Amino acid sequence: MQEQQANPGVEIPALHESLDDVRRGLGEWTVMVARDPSSGRLVGAVRGRVDSRGEWDIGRIMVAPDLQGRGLGRALLALVEDLAPAGVTTYVLFTGERSTDNQRMYKKAGFRLRADRRAPAGAVVMTKSRRRRG
Repeated sequence: MQEQQANPGVEIPALHESLDDVRRGLGEWTVMVARDPSSGRLVGAVRGRVDSRGEWDIGRIMVAPDLQGRGLGRALLALVEDLAPAGVTTYVLFTGERSTDNQRMYKKAGFRLRADRRAPAGAVVMTKSRRRRG
């Protein structure tokens, strides 16, 4: 919701998915959710998949508005990065060009802006190279 409010008119695909789109996507994406252990409340989610370029496409990073700023988004981002298959060398995500808080978090996590024709008008692409373990 905040992404759409900060970027009115921007056509980031995840912001316009129907429930049926999300259901179909469960077979295409690795989806993780965070729940409050005491209540079971859904408090965050993230998803990732290998795209046509062989990059790990990260999407729908969501944190309940009342819990933002507590590190849950960063934890979900780190989690989804760890779930990328072994051959992936680059993480990629889209966000609104006016979503300064999101961009700040991604930059702190090592993501950088990349010029990319796939980005819808008003959106930016951010990428990060995967560190090799060993």
